[in-house]
Amino acid sequence: MATASKVSLSLTDRGVFHCPGIIPESAKKASELLQENHDRTHIFFNEEGLHNHIAHHLLTLYALASSPSNIQRQYEKNRSYQRPIGEVNTSSVKAMHDPANFKKYLGKEKHYHDYLVFFQEEIEKKGWEAVLNEYLFQRDERADDMLVRTFMGFLHPFIHLGFGVEFRQPAIIAEALAQAAIHGDWLAPFFVGAEEAAQKSEKPGGRSLVSLLNDVRADQTLSSSAKWEDGNKIRDGILKRAPEEMIRYASQWKVAPNELERKTAEMINAAVYYTGCAQRPPKVVKFDFYFLHCVNSSIFFSTFLNETWLSPENKVRLLEWKGRLDLAMYVSRASPQLLIDEVINYQPKHPSGPGGDPWGPIFDRVGQKLDDGHSSKLIRALANGQEVCAPYEDREEFPIKANMWLQLGHMVIDSVERDNEDTWVRSAGFDQAWKEFAEREKELVDRTGK
Repeated sequence: MATASKVSLSLTDRGVFHCPGIIPESAKKASELLQENHDRTHIFFNEEGLHNHIAHHLLTLYALASSPSNIQRQYEKNRSYQRPIGEVNTSSVKAMHDPANFKKYLGKEKHYHDYLVFFQEEIEKKGWEAVLNEYLFQRDERADDMLVRTFMGFLHPFIHLGFGVEFRQPAIIAEALAQAAIHGDWLAPFFVGAEEAAQKSEKPGGRSLVSLLNDVRADQTLSSSAKWEDGNKIRDGILKRAPEEMIRYASQWKVAPNELERKTAEMINAAVYYTGCAQRPPKVVKFDFYFLHCVNSSIFFSTFLNETWLSPENKVRLLEWKGRLDLAMYVSRASPQLLIDEVINYQPKHPSGPGGDPWGPIFDRVGQKLDDGHSSKLIRALANGQEVCAPYEDREEFPIKANMWLQLGHMVIDSVERDNEDTWVRSAGFDQAWKEFAEREKELVDRTGK
C-alpha cells in the first residue's frame, strides 16, 4: 500500500489518461525506481534550482503502458546527474511543526529533505487530503503563501503535486509540498492583485482566454514588456514594466462553480492553442519550452475536477490562478503570433494509418524517446485534451478542434525526433529564439537529397 514514505503503484493507479495494456511488472518497476528517487535524490538536480523530473517521467511512461525495461532505460538516462538528497536536520523538522516557525525555512533549498520529512509526518498523522486542504487551500496566511509557491518554477511544484494526486501516491504529494516550500513567492502580488481586481469588478462573469490572448498581444505596452535580455521574463519584464496592465487583463478570467467542467476544458484548449500555434515559418516546427509547461500541467485539472475532498470554491481558485498565469506566460515570451493553419495543414512524417488507435504509434515513439520526460508529458496532455474538449468543439472559444489534436501530436513527436538541434524553442515570440533553427526547405533537401 502507498504511504507517505512508500511508493506503491497498482493497476488501479493508472492516471486520468492512460493506455490499455499496462502490466503488473511495469507497476512494480516504476514503484521500485520512484522509491529510489524518493529516498536518495534532491528535488533540484543542481544548485541553480533546475528540477528533478524523474517522478513525472516514470509515471507518464507507466500511464502510456511502457515496458519495465523501457522504464528502467529512461530512468538510467536521468538518474546520473541528480543530486543526493542530503542529511535531514531533525531539529528543523521539529521546529516546523510550530506554525510560527514554519515560514522561517521557506524558500531555502537546503531544507528540502527537512520539509519532506515534515510533510511525511503530517500526512501519516492526518491523511494527504486533509494536509492539502490545510497547507494549500485553507485560505489563511500560510496556505495562501504555499499556494503561490506551488505555482512557481514554471509550475513544477504543481505538476509534481498533480502526479501525486492523480496516481494516489502520498509520498509524491509530500515531495511536491516540500518542493513548493523551497520555491520563492514573488508571484504573490500578481495572483493577489488579479484576484482582488476580479472580486471588485462589477461585470458579471468573465471573458474567454482566447479573447484575452488576442487583447494582450494587441496591447503594445504589455506585449513588449518582456525583453530578450531579462533573466526571468515574468519577474524582470512584465511585473517590472507593466504589472497593472497584466493584472487588469488577468483579472478578467473568472470561473463560476457551476461552469468548472467547461472552463477546465477552455483552459486546456487555450494553452494548447498558444503552445501549438506559436510557430515561425519558414523555420522548422518547434514547441516553446516554457509554454509546454502550461499544457503539461493542464491534465491535472481533469484530476482535481473530480476530487470530492476539494471544495468547489478551491477548484475555482486553482483554475482561475492557472488561467491567469497562462496569460502571463504567453506575454512573457513576447506574445507570438498564433498561426492555426500551421496545425491544420501540417504533413506528418509518419501519418496515422487506418484502423486502431491513431495515437498508438505516437505513444510508442515518444515512449522510446530518451529525454527527461517533457515530450511524453506533452503528448499525454494533448491526448487528454482531445477527450476533455470534445463536447465543446462548437464553441468559438475552443479553437483547437477535431483532427487538430492528432495533428499536434504528430507535430510534437516529429519535432522532438530531430536530433541535430535543440529539442525546444525558448521564448517563441522573440526573433533571437529562432536564429539557430533550420528552415523547412533546407530540412526537406537534407532528408530527400533533392
